[in-house]
Amino acid sequence: MHIENSVLTLDRDSATGRPPSAQAAPLPTDTFATVVANAPLIAIDLIAEDAQGAVLLGLRNNPPAKGYWFVPGGRIRKNESLDAAFARIARDELGLRVQRNRHRLAGVYEHFYDTNFNGTAEASTHYVVLAYRLRITPEALRLPHQQHSLYQWMHPDRITRHPDVHAYTKAYF
Repeated sequence: MHIENSVLTLDRDSATGRPPSAQAAPLPTDTFATVVANAPLIAIDLIAEDAQGAVLLGLRNNPPAKGYWFVPGGRIRKNESLDAAFARIARDELGLRVQRNRHRLAGVYEHFYDTNFNGTAEASTHYVVLAYRLRITPEALRLPHQQHSLYQWMHPDRITRHPDVHAYTKAYF
């Protein structure tokens, strides 16, 4: 922080524009539950396509879409730029190091769930989702199993008809 000519200014990170003390860290569970109960969340979904147009889907381990096939994705954290969030989510969900500006925004979507991340029925969840299309090489992927227990490649015509693909994933096609 600097005081120049009686004007207070905060130092900013030149790459992110955020104050240097800003952290893109996950919230404690109880704090996050309060946020989910009272505010929409902003997320990025990754529509990862191979050269033949098949899309990567993961079988969700966790609520609110537990047990459904869903595209990889994640929440944007407080003080995290879109570029940083995209890079973190692609790294965590796909094992890839990619930049947002090299991929196409497919659209902005809303997802409404009757439960929260703990499966609590009286705590609904509202997401505003930025969906991005990524053309990827499957061999480059390093897929984790925290959010998804299994993965499969599926063509869009099958995605829209498959009973176990979540409706919000179907909406991308």
